[in-house]
Order: sequence, then structure tokens, then C-alpha cells
Amino acid sequence: MKFCGLQKTTLLDYPGHVAATVFTGGCNFRCPFCHNSDLIQPKVFMLEDEILTFLRKRSRILEGVCITGGEPTLQSGLKEFIMAVKDMGLEVKLDTNGYRPDVLAELCSERLVDYVAMDIKSSRENYAKACGLVHLDLDKIEESVELLKAGDTAYEFRTTVVKGLHEKEDFPAIGKWLEGCSAYYLQAFKDSEQVPNHYFETPSKLEMQLYAKYVKPYVPHVKLRGID
Repeated sequence: MKFCGLQKTTLLDYPGHVAATVFTGGCNFRCPFCHNSDLIQPKVFMLEDEILTFLRKRSRILEGVCITGGEPTLQSGLKEFIMAVKDMGLEVKLDTNGYRPDVLAELCSERLVDYVAMDIKSSRENYAKACGLVHLDLDKIEESVELLKAGDTAYEFRTTVVKGLHEKEDFPAIGKWLEGCSAYYLQAFKDSEQVPNHYFETPSKLEMQLYAKYVKPYVPHVKLRGID
């Protein structure tokens, strides 16, 4: 398994844990607001042995590892890597777009992941557009949503809110879709050098609060991230 980056310590990526974050390359989506677009076709790699050696040295300091990307579930060696991390006594958080429900189901059923953060790109009607795709098999996303809602693995759903891409109508629709989920976060988009298109804007605090209000009747535990 090849990695494209390592953040040696984070207090943000894995809530409640001192963690390291590892970045995988490759993605099956082309989201126009992606802040890690350099990982879609990466040019720089770190070997798995290098990552594992670092984690072993820090295993008494770290509490967990966040695996993000790119899209980690595309990696053929993901399960084996997670097993090696778990053998160190570290917990594992997986960030995913949910388009590989078969991989997600296996990892959850074997209790190899302790926390899953799944992106909800938009409402069902606008999902493909938000993913930067012409065609999208929404059934795969639906399957991952239901898997997490019905399972016993800790999880959150999250949407990066992009002004110029999302409309206010998307959020009550998302709320109805995710009704009954344990946690849902709206995080504000912020432009950066890695974003493929620079015509999107950051939503205002008032807009974010309004969108959360639209969701709250269906998902009581909705919170905001990335606003002042």
C-alpha cells in the first residue's frame, strides 16, 4: 500500500484522540471543490513500511490513526494496513465517500474501524453534480448510509457546504434522507490552492446556521464546523 502524506500529530482529524493522519492517493470522484485534489493523481509516495515504522515509534503517544485521502477504500491493501495499526493498540478512523459499501461493510463487520466519517456530497438530486460526475450509482451511497445507520460502528455524516454549488433546498432533503442518524456536520468550504475551481465561495455564518435549521427537524444532532 502506498501513501501520499503523513500528518504526524493532529487533535482535529480524530475527535477526542491524539492521532496521526495518513493520506492515500486516488479517488473515484472529481468534486470541483476538493481541497486535496493533488491526491487524485499523486506524484509523491511514502511506503507502507515507512508509515508503520513511524507509528510503532509513536504508539505510546498516539491514541489513533485517521486514514483519509483521496479515497482510502480504493486501496487493495487497506485491510491489512488497518490490521497492522490495530496490532499496535491504536484506534482507527476512516474517512470515506461511501462509494465502496462492500469494503466498508467488511471493515465494520470485522471491527477493524472504530469511527467512520462519511461525506454526504449533496441531496440525492444533486449528488452527481457535487461529485463532478456525469453518472453516479447512488445505490452505493444509499447502501453505505444504511449500513452505518444500522450498525454499531461509531460514525458521522458530513457535508462540505459550498456557496455556488449547494442550494438551500438541498438541506431539508439531506435531513430527510439521513433521518435517524447519530451525528451530522455541516462544514464550510474554504478556497485554497488545491481546489480545482476557484469560482466557489465560503458560505456565511448566517447561511450555515440556516441550513442547520433546515436539517434539525430530522437530525437533532447537527453541528457546524469551519465558521467564525
